[in-house]
Amino acid sequence: MQIYFDNASTTPLLEPVKQSMIQVIEEFYGNPSSIHRFGRQSKIIIEDARKTIARGLNASTGEIFFTSGATESNNLVLQRAVEDLGVKTIISSPIEHHCILHTLDEIQNSARANVIYLSVDREGHINYNELEDLISNNNSAPVLVSLMHANNEIGTINDIDRISNLCGAKDVYFHCDAAQTVGKLPLELSHGKINFLSGSAHKFFGPKGVGFVYINSDNMIRPMVYGGDQERGMRSGTENLYGIMGMAKAFELAVEEMHERQEKTGELRQYCADRMLNELEDIRINGSKSASLYNILSVSFPPGEKADMLMMNLDILGICASAGSACSSGVENDSHVLEHIGHDAGRKTIRFSFSHFNTKEEVDILLEHLKKLTPVR
Repeated sequence: MQIYFDNASTTPLLEPVKQSMIQVIEEFYGNPSSIHRFGRQSKIIIEDARKTIARGLNASTGEIFFTSGATESNNLVLQRAVEDLGVKTIISSPIEHHCILHTLDEIQNSARANVIYLSVDREGHINYNELEDLISNNNSAPVLVSLMHANNEIGTINDIDRISNLCGAKDVYFHCDAAQTVGKLPLELSHGKINFLSGSAHKFFGPKGVGFVYINSDNMIRPMVYGGDQERGMRSGTENLYGIMGMAKAFELAVEEMHERQEKTGELRQYCADRMLNELEDIRINGSKSASLYNILSVSFPPGEKADMLMMNLDILGICASAGSACSSGVENDSHVLEHIGHDAGRKTIRFSFSHFNTKEEVDILLEHLKKLTPVR
Protein backbone atom coordinates (compact mmCIF):
# COMPACT_ATOMS: atom_id res chain seq x y z
CA MET A 1 0.00 0.00 0.00
CA GLN A 2 1.37 3.39 -1.02
CA ILE A 3 0.51 6.38 1.16
CA TYR A 4 1.21 9.90 -0.12
CA PHE A 5 1.91 12.55 2.53
CA ASP A 6 3.92 14.97 0.38
CA ASN A 7 1.25 17.25 -1.04
CA ALA A 8 3.22 20.42 -0.27
CA SER A 9 5.80 19.25 -2.82
CA THR A 10 3.24 18.48 -5.48
CA THR A 11 -0.28 17.14 -5.78
CA PRO A 12 -1.76 14.44 -7.99
CA LEU A 13 -3.66 15.49 -11.09
CA LEU A 14 -7.41 15.40 -10.51
CA GLU A 15 -9.41 13.23 -12.90
CA PRO A 16 -11.66 16.12 -14.12
CA VAL A 17 -8.51 18.16 -14.74
CA LYS A 18 -6.91 15.35 -16.71
CA GLN A 19 -10.05 14.88 -18.78
CA SER A 20 -10.27 18.58 -19.58
CA MET A 21 -6.64 18.52 -20.73
CA ILE A 22 -7.19 15.40 -22.84
CA GLN A 23 -10.10 17.07 -24.59
CA VAL A 24 -7.95 20.06 -25.48
CA ILE A 25 -5.09 17.81 -26.63
CA GLU A 26 -7.39 15.85 -28.90
CA GLU A 27 -9.57 18.64 -30.28
CA PHE A 28 -7.73 21.96 -30.08
CA TYR A 29 -4.32 22.01 -31.65
CA GLY A 30 -4.29 25.43 -33.27
CA ASN A 31 -1.67 27.99 -32.33
CA PRO A 32 -3.41 30.64 -30.18
CA SER A 33 -1.59 33.35 -32.15
CA SER A 34 -3.04 32.20 -35.48
CA ILE A 35 -5.97 34.19 -36.82
CA HIS A 36 -7.79 31.25 -38.42
CA ARG A 37 -10.54 29.23 -36.74
CA PHE A 38 -8.23 26.72 -35.06
CA GLY A 39 -6.12 29.50 -33.61
CA ARG A 40 -9.15 31.42 -32.41
CA GLN A 41 -10.51 28.32 -30.66
CA SER A 42 -7.25 27.92 -28.75
CA LYS A 43 -7.16 31.61 -27.92
CA ILE A 44 -10.66 31.42 -26.44
CA ILE A 45 -9.53 28.56 -24.16
CA ILE A 46 -6.65 30.67 -22.87
CA GLU A 47 -8.76 33.75 -22.26
CA ASP A 48 -11.49 31.72 -20.54
CA ALA A 49 -8.79 30.26 -18.29
CA ARG A 50 -7.54 33.75 -17.53
CA LYS A 51 -11.06 34.78 -16.53
CA THR A 52 -11.31 31.78 -14.21
CA ILE A 53 -8.07 32.63 -12.40
CA ALA A 54 -8.94 36.33 -12.21
CA ARG A 55 -12.44 35.66 -10.90
CA GLY A 56 -11.16 33.40 -8.14
CA LEU A 57 -8.66 36.04 -7.02
CA ASN A 58 -11.01 39.02 -7.48
CA ALA A 59 -8.55 40.50 -9.96
CA SER A 60 -8.86 41.94 -13.43
CA THR A 61 -8.20 39.58 -16.34
CA GLY A 62 -5.65 42.07 -17.62
CA GLU A 63 -3.59 41.52 -14.45
CA ILE A 64 -3.12 37.74 -14.88
CA PHE A 65 -0.19 36.45 -16.93
CA PHE A 66 0.57 32.77 -17.50
CA THR A 67 4.07 31.45 -16.81
CA SER A 68 5.80 28.11 -16.26
CA GLY A 69 5.22 28.34 -12.51
CA ALA A 70 5.90 30.33 -9.36
CA THR A 71 9.68 30.17 -9.75
CA GLU A 72 9.54 31.99 -13.06
CA SER A 73 6.88 34.38 -11.76
CA ASN A 74 8.94 35.26 -8.69
CA ASN A 75 12.08 35.81 -10.75
CA LEU A 76 10.20 38.04 -13.16
CA VAL A 77 8.83 40.25 -10.39
CA LEU A 78 12.03 40.58 -8.37
CA GLN A 79 14.29 41.21 -11.33
CA ARG A 80 12.00 43.65 -13.07
CA ALA A 81 11.01 45.54 -9.94
CA VAL A 82 14.66 46.53 -9.65
CA GLU A 83 15.10 47.28 -13.33
CA ASP A 84 11.77 48.96 -14.12
CA LEU A 85 10.38 50.36 -10.87
CA GLY A 86 13.62 51.72 -9.53
CA VAL A 87 13.57 49.56 -6.41
CA LYS A 88 16.80 50.00 -4.46
CA THR A 89 15.84 48.15 -1.27
CA ILE A 90 14.15 44.76 -0.99
CA ILE A 91 12.85 43.55 2.37
CA SER A 92 12.32 39.82 2.71
CA SER A 93 12.80 37.01 5.23
CA PRO A 94 15.53 34.37 5.51
CA ILE A 95 13.00 31.51 5.34
CA GLU A 96 11.60 32.23 1.88
CA HIS A 97 11.67 29.61 -0.87
CA HIS A 98 15.02 29.25 -2.60
CA CYS A 99 13.67 30.73 -5.82
CA ILE A 100 13.29 33.98 -3.87
CA LEU A 101 16.51 33.77 -1.85
CA HIS A 102 18.75 32.83 -4.77
CA THR A 103 17.29 35.59 -6.91
CA LEU A 104 17.85 38.09 -4.10
CA ASP A 105 21.44 36.86 -3.79
CA GLU A 106 22.00 37.57 -7.47
CA ILE A 107 20.45 41.03 -7.21
CA GLN A 108 22.53 41.94 -4.17
CA ASN A 109 25.76 40.45 -5.53
CA SER A 110 25.37 42.49 -8.70
CA ALA A 111 24.92 45.63 -6.55
CA ARG A 112 21.59 46.47 -8.16
CA ALA A 113 19.70 46.69 -4.86
CA ASN A 114 20.22 46.24 -1.15
CA VAL A 115 18.47 43.28 0.48
CA ILE A 116 17.36 43.36 4.12
CA TYR A 117 16.18 40.19 5.86
CA LEU A 118 13.70 40.43 8.71
CA SER A 119 14.27 38.42 11.85
CA VAL A 120 11.95 35.46 12.46
CA ASP A 121 11.00 33.81 15.73
CA ARG A 122 11.08 30.11 16.60
CA GLU A 123 7.66 29.61 15.03
CA GLY A 124 8.66 31.24 11.75
CA HIS A 125 6.77 34.50 12.30
CA ILE A 126 8.37 37.61 10.90
CA ASN A 127 8.91 40.62 13.15
CA TYR A 128 6.11 42.97 12.06
CA ASN A 129 7.41 45.85 14.18
CA GLU A 130 10.77 45.54 12.47
CA LEU A 131 9.06 45.57 9.09
CA GLU A 132 7.07 48.66 10.00
CA ASP A 133 10.19 50.46 11.22
CA LEU A 134 12.10 49.63 8.05
CA ILE A 135 9.26 50.86 5.88
CA SER A 136 8.66 54.00 7.94
CA ASN A 137 12.34 54.98 8.03
CA ASN A 138 12.72 54.80 4.27
CA ASN A 139 12.47 58.19 2.64
CA SER A 140 14.45 57.64 -0.53
CA ALA A 141 14.25 55.19 -3.42
CA PRO A 142 11.33 52.77 -3.93
CA VAL A 143 11.15 49.71 -1.68
CA LEU A 144 9.82 46.23 -2.42
CA VAL A 145 8.66 43.86 0.31
CA SER A 146 8.75 40.22 -0.82
CA LEU A 147 7.20 37.75 1.64
CA MET A 148 5.51 34.41 1.11
CA HIS A 149 1.93 33.82 2.22
CA ALA A 150 2.70 30.51 3.96
CA ASN A 151 6.00 28.76 4.50
CA ASN A 152 6.38 25.65 2.38
CA GLU A 153 8.32 23.71 5.04
CA ILE A 154 6.72 24.53 8.38
CA GLY A 155 3.38 26.00 7.27
CA THR A 156 3.57 29.28 9.20
CA ILE A 157 1.20 31.83 7.66
CA ASN A 158 2.15 35.48 7.22
CA ASP A 159 -0.57 38.05 7.80
CA ILE A 160 -0.63 39.43 4.26
CA ASP A 161 -3.46 41.85 5.05
CA ARG A 162 -1.31 43.42 7.76
CA ILE A 163 1.73 43.43 5.48
CA SER A 164 -0.17 44.92 2.54
CA ASN A 165 -1.65 47.63 4.78
CA LEU A 166 1.81 48.55 6.08
CA CYS A 167 3.15 48.69 2.53
CA GLY A 168 0.16 50.57 1.17
CA ALA A 169 0.40 53.26 3.83
CA LYS A 170 3.96 54.10 2.74
CA ASP A 171 3.65 53.46 -1.02
CA VAL A 172 5.91 50.42 -0.76
CA TYR A 173 5.56 47.64 -3.32
CA PHE A 174 4.41 44.25 -1.96
CA HIS A 175 5.16 40.97 -3.71
CA CYS A 176 3.68 37.74 -2.32
CA ASP A 177 4.81 34.23 -3.21
CA ALA A 178 1.51 32.40 -2.73
CA ALA A 179 2.52 29.05 -4.22
CA GLN A 180 1.40 27.16 -1.10
CA THR A 181 -1.90 28.99 -0.59
CA VAL A 182 -3.45 29.60 -4.01
CA GLY A 183 -6.52 27.36 -4.10
CA LYS A 184 -6.22 26.64 -0.36
CA LEU A 185 -6.92 30.00 1.27
CA PRO A 186 -9.11 32.89 0.06
CA LEU A 187 -7.12 35.59 -1.71
CA GLU A 188 -8.57 39.05 -2.32
CA LEU A 189 -6.68 41.19 -4.81
CA SER A 190 -9.30 43.75 -5.81
CA HIS A 191 -8.23 46.28 -3.16
CA GLY A 192 -4.95 46.75 -5.00
CA LYS A 193 -2.67 46.62 -1.93
CA ILE A 194 -0.83 43.55 -3.20
CA ASN A 195 1.19 44.57 -6.23
CA PHE A 196 2.45 41.16 -7.33
CA LEU A 197 1.43 37.57 -6.50
CA SER A 198 2.49 34.22 -7.92
CA GLY A 199 1.14 30.68 -8.00
CA SER A 200 1.82 27.20 -9.43
CA ALA A 201 -0.84 24.82 -10.74
CA HIS A 202 0.76 21.64 -9.40
CA LYS A 203 0.26 22.80 -5.81
CA PHE A 204 -3.55 22.68 -6.20
CA PHE A 205 -4.02 19.43 -8.14
CA GLY A 206 -3.22 20.87 -11.56
CA PRO A 207 -0.44 20.02 -14.03
CA LYS A 208 3.24 20.73 -13.52
CA GLY A 209 5.09 23.32 -15.55
CA VAL A 210 2.41 26.01 -15.56
CA GLY A 211 1.56 28.88 -13.24
CA PHE A 212 0.70 32.54 -13.22
CA VAL A 213 1.75 35.93 -11.96
CA TYR A 214 -0.62 38.67 -10.89
CA ILE A 215 0.71 42.12 -11.74
CA ASN A 216 -1.36 45.03 -10.51
CA SER A 217 -2.28 47.25 -13.45
CA ASP A 218 -0.66 50.27 -11.78
CA ASN A 219 2.73 48.55 -11.64
CA MET A 220 3.43 47.21 -15.09
CA ILE A 221 6.91 45.88 -15.69
CA ARG A 222 8.81 44.67 -18.73
CA PRO A 223 9.11 40.99 -19.69
CA MET A 224 12.15 38.79 -19.18
CA VAL A 225 11.42 36.74 -22.32
CA TYR A 226 11.03 38.48 -25.66
CA GLY A 227 9.66 37.09 -28.89
CA GLY A 228 6.19 36.91 -30.34
CA ASP A 229 4.47 39.17 -27.80
CA GLN A 230 2.25 36.45 -26.31
CA GLU A 231 0.62 37.22 -22.94
CA ARG A 232 0.24 40.82 -24.09
CA GLY A 233 3.99 41.05 -24.49
CA MET A 234 4.74 40.00 -20.93
CA ARG A 235 5.79 36.43 -21.66
CA SER A 236 6.62 35.52 -25.24
CA GLY A 237 6.52 31.96 -26.55
CA THR A 238 3.65 29.80 -27.73
CA GLU A 239 1.36 29.26 -24.75
CA ASN A 240 1.15 25.96 -22.89
CA LEU A 241 -2.47 25.49 -23.96
CA TYR A 242 -3.07 22.15 -22.26
CA GLY A 243 -1.36 23.20 -19.05
CA ILE A 244 -3.27 26.48 -18.88
CA MET A 245 -6.55 24.68 -19.39
CA GLY A 246 -5.65 22.17 -16.67
CA MET A 247 -4.63 24.90 -14.26
CA ALA A 248 -7.89 26.79 -14.76
CA LYS A 249 -9.96 23.64 -14.18
CA ALA A 250 -7.97 22.73 -11.07
CA PHE A 251 -8.30 26.26 -9.71
CA GLU A 252 -12.03 26.36 -10.39
CA LEU A 253 -12.50 23.13 -8.43
CA ALA A 254 -10.20 24.35 -5.65
CA VAL A 255 -12.27 27.51 -5.17
CA GLU A 256 -15.56 25.60 -5.29
CA GLU A 257 -14.40 22.97 -2.79
CA MET A 258 -12.13 25.15 -0.65
CA HIS A 259 -14.15 25.00 2.57
CA GLU A 260 -14.78 21.26 2.32
CA ARG A 261 -11.14 20.47 1.57
CA GLN A 262 -9.90 22.74 4.33
CA GLU A 263 -12.20 21.19 6.92
CA LYS A 264 -11.33 17.60 6.04
CA THR A 265 -7.59 18.16 5.61
CA GLY A 266 -7.28 20.31 8.72
CA GLU A 267 -9.07 17.71 10.81
CA LEU A 268 -6.72 15.01 9.51
CA ARG A 269 -3.62 17.11 10.24
CA GLN A 270 -4.81 17.68 13.80
CA TYR A 271 -5.60 13.98 14.24
CA CYS A 272 -2.08 13.08 13.13
CA ALA A 273 -0.47 15.73 15.36
CA ASP A 274 -2.49 14.64 18.39
CA ARG A 275 -1.62 10.98 17.96
CA MET A 276 2.08 11.72 17.54
CA LEU A 277 2.24 14.01 20.56
CA ASN A 278 0.27 11.59 22.75
CA GLU A 279 1.85 8.32 21.69
CA LEU A 280 5.43 9.07 20.62
CA GLU A 281 8.24 10.24 22.88
CA ASP A 282 9.68 13.77 22.72
CA ILE A 283 7.83 14.88 19.58
CA ARG A 284 7.87 18.57 18.66
CA ILE A 285 5.84 20.36 16.02
CA ASN A 286 7.70 22.99 14.00
CA GLY A 287 5.90 26.15 12.98
CA SER A 288 3.19 28.38 14.34
CA LYS A 289 0.75 27.35 17.05
CA SER A 290 -1.70 30.07 16.04
CA ALA A 291 -1.35 30.54 12.26
CA SER A 292 -0.35 27.43 10.37
CA LEU A 293 -1.42 26.17 6.97
CA TYR A 294 -3.92 23.39 7.50
CA ASN A 295 -2.22 20.77 5.32
CA ILE A 296 1.41 20.98 6.54
CA LEU A 297 2.70 19.19 9.65
CA SER A 298 6.43 19.58 10.27
CA VAL A 299 7.48 17.09 12.93
CA SER A 300 10.77 17.09 14.84
CA PHE A 301 11.80 13.63 16.06
CA PRO A 302 14.29 12.99 18.90
CA PRO A 303 17.82 11.73 18.23
CA GLY A 304 18.24 8.00 18.11
CA GLU A 305 19.92 5.17 16.27
CA LYS A 306 17.10 5.03 13.71
CA ALA A 307 16.48 8.78 13.47
CA ASP A 308 18.73 9.50 10.50
CA MET A 309 17.05 6.77 8.47
CA LEU A 310 13.48 7.67 9.42
CA MET A 311 12.38 9.06 6.08
CA MET A 312 14.10 6.34 4.08
CA ASN A 313 12.53 3.65 6.23
CA LEU A 314 9.10 5.21 5.78
CA ASP A 315 9.68 5.22 2.03
CA ILE A 316 10.58 1.53 2.12
CA LEU A 317 7.34 0.93 4.01
CA GLY A 318 5.35 2.74 1.31
CA ILE A 319 4.88 6.13 2.99
CA CYS A 320 5.95 9.22 1.07
CA ALA A 321 6.93 12.32 3.05
CA SER A 322 9.81 14.80 2.81
CA ALA A 323 12.50 16.53 4.81
CA GLY A 324 11.26 19.92 3.63
CA SER A 325 11.22 21.60 0.24
CA ALA A 326 11.33 19.21 -2.70
CA CYS A 327 13.76 21.67 -4.31
CA SER A 328 16.28 20.72 -1.63
CA SER A 329 15.84 16.96 -1.92
CA GLY A 330 18.90 14.90 -1.15
CA VAL A 331 20.15 17.37 1.46
CA GLU A 332 20.40 15.62 4.83
CA ASN A 333 21.34 18.63 6.96
CA ASP A 334 18.71 20.96 8.40
CA SER A 335 17.23 23.28 5.81
CA HIS A 336 17.73 27.05 5.92
CA VAL A 337 14.20 27.32 7.33
CA LEU A 338 14.89 25.00 10.27
CA GLU A 339 18.22 26.69 10.96
CA HIS A 340 16.64 30.14 11.17
CA ILE A 341 13.90 29.02 13.56
CA GLY A 342 16.50 27.52 15.88
CA HIS A 343 15.78 23.84 15.26
CA ASP A 344 18.10 21.45 17.08
CA ALA A 345 20.33 19.99 14.36
CA GLY A 346 20.63 16.79 16.38
CA ARG A 347 16.96 16.05 15.80
CA LYS A 348 15.33 14.84 12.58
CA THR A 349 12.47 16.76 10.96
CA ILE A 350 9.99 15.24 8.53
CA ARG A 351 7.28 17.23 6.79
CA PHE A 352 3.97 15.42 6.36
CA SER A 353 1.64 17.33 4.05
CA PHE A 354 -1.92 16.16 3.58
CA SER A 355 -4.76 16.52 1.11
CA HIS A 356 -8.49 15.82 1.20
CA PHE A 357 -7.72 12.43 -0.36
CA ASN A 358 -5.85 11.21 2.70
CA THR A 359 -7.64 9.26 5.44
CA LYS A 360 -7.39 8.55 9.16
CA GLU A 361 -6.67 4.93 8.27
CA GLU A 362 -3.51 6.10 6.47
CA VAL A 363 -2.48 8.11 9.53
CA ASP A 364 -3.07 5.04 11.70
CA ILE A 365 -0.74 3.03 9.45
CA LEU A 366 1.86 5.78 9.68
CA LEU A 367 1.71 5.69 13.50
CA GLU A 368 2.05 1.90 13.54
CA HIS A 369 5.28 2.19 11.57
CA LEU A 370 6.62 5.16 13.52
CA LYS A 371 6.23 3.27 16.78
CA LYS A 372 8.82 0.82 15.47
CA LEU A 373 11.20 3.57 14.34
CA THR A 374 11.14 6.13 17.17
CA PRO A 375 10.63 5.93 20.97
CA VAL A 376 7.06 5.63 22.23
CA ARG A 377 5.51 6.96 25.40
